[in-house]
Amino acid sequence: MSEPCAISVDGRPVPAAVGESLAVALLRAGVTAFRASRSGQDRAPLCAMGTCYECLVQVDGRQVRACLEPVRPGMEVRTHG
Repeated sequence: MSEPCAISVDGRPVPAAVGESLAVALLRAGVTAFRASRSGQDRAPLCAMGTCYECLVQVDGRQVRACLEPVRPGMEVRTHG
């Protein structure tokens, strides 16, 4: 069992578990739009293994693929980055 922690998503606290995929934590919290396409359409994870880049978010100022990023306590996540 992973240790529970909290992360910040677009300024709001979200419960998560240390080491789980950030994409899983976001989806469990009801986040359905991770980024916007060039035409403005909401995008969310598709492949869940890092090849499609649909789950790009900003974490502590860095652009990452949420499906490959493990959760750490205190992460600052920005969607639509």
